[in-house]
Amino acid sequence: MQTTPQNTSSNPPKTTSNGESKPTEDRRDVLRARLNDLNEEAFVGGGADRIEKQHAVGKLTARERIDVLLDTGSFVEVDRLRTHRCLDFDMDKKIVHGDGIVTGYGLVEGRQVFVYAQDFTVFGGSLSETVAQKICKISDMAIKMGAPIIGLNDSGGARIQEGVASLAGYAEIFCRNTMASGVVPQLSVIMGPCAGGAVYSPALTDFIMMVKDTSYMFLTGPDVIKTVTHEEVTKEELGGATTHNAKSGVAHFAFDNDAQAIAAVRTLLSYLPLNNGEDPPTVPCQDSPNRRDEKLKTIIPTSPNKPYDVREVIKGIVDDGHFMEVQEHFAQNIVIGFSRLMGHTVGLVCNQPQVLAGALDINASDKAARFVRFCDCFNIPILTLVDVPGFLPGTEQEYGGVIRHGAKLLYAYAEATVPKMTVILRKAYGGAYCVMGPKHLRADVNLATPTAEIAVMGAGGAVNIIMRNELKNADDPTAKQAELVADYEQKFQNPYKAAELGYIDEVLPPEELRPRLCQAIRLLQNKRDANPPKKHGNIPL
Repeated sequence: MQTTPQNTSSNPPKTTSNGESKPTEDRRDVLRARLNDLNEEAFVGGGADRIEKQHAVGKLTARERIDVLLDTGSFVEVDRLRTHRCLDFDMDKKIVHGDGIVTGYGLVEGRQVFVYAQDFTVFGGSLSETVAQKICKISDMAIKMGAPIIGLNDSGGARIQEGVASLAGYAEIFCRNTMASGVVPQLSVIMGPCAGGAVYSPALTDFIMMVKDTSYMFLTGPDVIKTVTHEEVTKEELGGATTHNAKSGVAHFAFDNDAQAIAAVRTLLSYLPLNNGEDPPTVPCQDSPNRRDEKLKTIIPTSPNKPYDVREVIKGIVDDGHFMEVQEHFAQNIVIGFSRLMGHTVGLVCNQPQVLAGALDINASDKAARFVRFCDCFNIPILTLVDVPGFLPGTEQEYGGVIRHGAKLLYAYAEATVPKMTVILRKAYGGAYCVMGPKHLRADVNLATPTAEIAVMGAGGAVNIIMRNELKNADDPTAKQAELVADYEQKFQNPYKAAELGYIDEVLPPEELRPRLCQAIRLLQNKRDANPPKKHGNIPL
């Protein structure tokens, strides 16, 4: 028979006024203390020593990065106490709440965003099944709620101890990136290592920002490359911020430190809608829509062969001269980025006569096409400034598939249903005229300056082809060629033939461009257009 144990404590339980027993310590205090301990454990991540190492190399911690990114006090963390489930390799003895990633949501300038930040102080920020589930959970929430997803990447890659479970986690994330594409903006900030399969999540997002000297991206590292190809290369040379911003075109921005990169995220978000069902935000504008910039009279040379910086034209047209350039160091023969007209966001695509005379090539076509498609996804009007002599000639371009890549830009403009405004500043020759947002690809407003030259090719080349017999039989071929070139220029190498045919809506002096484009953006606010019903098109990738 079981007997009731006797209370042998020297401190008997306290009683209430009605005689009920009361614990010595309130259970609620015990539970609160336990919660506080768990939260504190999650807050310190890998511990003070590892946090100090993170700071020593110029990097903020995951939580510090989120604090800089979001409006003060707005962050709501999700899954702070989740842990991994791996029992192999003594991992059951290495449990950290949060498991190496901080996820949640908050505000940027009062607008909703979702964010995850990999914590390098915990298992090197490696991706476990649990980490992947946390990212997928926050991504699913972002898609449902219609708000941007911002990933702050600082990870050593897949958690090897978990094997295929970590690989499955990557694939689940990639699927979320694809489902979110064109639904909500996705921004990736690379603030440390990002290698192997991990690179494909940022690659599927809309914009990638990198931090110089502390971040890198590559599929296979320097050691593997040395073993397989015998090439010797450093991590920075192989996949650093400069490499991916200037050579590969994988990244869109490069910054000196974490704080600069995060500040740029906030700026970029100010141009973007929260989702594809909204228009971009409109900001108050003090710059008069009727402002005429007299500098524009002289920026564009009358000589077709003299270079100039198209950014100077952009500054003279847009609100307060503010322009956020995207991929500034890649394919510099074309300039893309965000600005505003009358407070409304516009995406700009501009040939750059300072580089390759503004000719289009493989990289420029890819760069512009993807940007045009992003703008079309998120209801951002497109302003195209044209000064293009054609596609870059040569075997390297032809063997590299310039036809296929140029077709991407053609496809992007033709498919886009957002407001499209095109200004021909100077040259618009041949097939390059066709791909730079002409009236024939459903542009809404097409303008030209008096210096515009719209033709199949330059006058000299045209005369040498179509007047070859006349030149051959001339007493003075040189004088005859000059005469024929002048005649061709008078008849064809100007904007007026295109205006006669209705391909150009108006020819106007360059200083009149801002007032006219502000009128256009007002006109196009309620534009409605649609493509034929289909699952999706087959862009020539």
